[in-house]
Amino acid sequence: MTIMYFLLMGFYLIFNQTVHSPPEFLPQVHSLWDVILFIDFIIMEYRLVMFLTAFVFSVLFTWWRLFRRYKQMQLRHILDELHYIASGNFDHRIEAKFHGDMYDVVNSINTLVESTVEAMEEERKIEQSKDELITNVSHDIRTPLTSIIGYLGLIADKQYSSYDDVERYINIAYGKALQMKVLVDDLFEYTKVRQTSTPLHYTKINLGNFLEQMAAEFELESAKKEMDIEVIMESDPLMIEVDVDKIARVFSNLISNALKYGKGGTWIKIAVDKVGSEALISVNNNGPKIPEEALEELFGRFYRVESSRSQQTGGTGLGLAITQSIVALHGGYIYAESTDAVTKFVMRLPLEQIPN
Repeated sequence: MTIMYFLLMGFYLIFNQTVHSPPEFLPQVHSLWDVILFIDFIIMEYRLVMFLTAFVFSVLFTWWRLFRRYKQMQLRHILDELHYIASGNFDHRIEAKFHGDMYDVVNSINTLVESTVEAMEEERKIEQSKDELITNVSHDIRTPLTSIIGYLGLIADKQYSSYDDVERYINIAYGKALQMKVLVDDLFEYTKVRQTSTPLHYTKINLGNFLEQMAAEFELESAKKEMDIEVIMESDPLMIEVDVDKIARVFSNLISNALKYGKGGTWIKIAVDKVGSEALISVNNNGPKIPEEALEELFGRFYRVESSRSQQTGGTGLGLAITQSIVALHGGYIYAESTDAVTKFVMRLPLEQIPN
């Protein structure tokens, strides 16, 4: 069928050429037989050209049909693979050798599937994180709340022998209520600084003077713990743009942790240096070494190095998580190192904030 079509096309082209540029002997044609002889002459004269033309066009047409069929098969294969992935097999990827545009399509589909799986996994982690948050908050609130209800219940039922007992029960309940307030305040601060849209009010300050003031605020507590706090400025004066209230919370958390967990230590050193356009700050103490496995979890919310969840020693477990979030809001980062000789909390903060 295809060959016949192209043969007809060849006849048409030859006829058209003959009409517009007739050979010299054409005017001598006087009968139908002469026309037949002329056509036969033309066919014999150009048969090879016509055959080759028909053959070439037939090959090209056949190749085009086969190519279309092959593309349709590829597309059907891709659709089958997509249906298989959509049925819940999210670990599956389309693995076949494609070329050209089809390769780009398959590559884009695989990338989209991977992005979707990552988003689903992230959503799962967020949901799990929310569940853990609710569990931890419930645990930390329930413990002091149980004590408050218990002691106030003793007073309400008049189960006391003297006014001293009443006063003791009230003091215990009041202390537990303060623990709950600290937890709620820390939880509110944590949720606030975790949002990247949290507004910061930047002020340029002398970092050395600021740290000296922070150290002075812990002078009485450090004296009770028999630990010295020293600020070491390698570059002075060193000016930096920060949200003063939030950065004060960072150093308050780090110094408090050093005093709380640095049992047996004798000093806390805050070392500051300028590295390029950043401030390199480390809060060091010579207390007990933090286990290697704990270092990776220190900045997780509600994580405590101790195995128990006692708020007497462990606090709310949100301090370092808040610290990390505040540092990140300032465009910096923080990490911890610990050896038998020294434990360091190292952070880098940009000296100047780039306006958004």
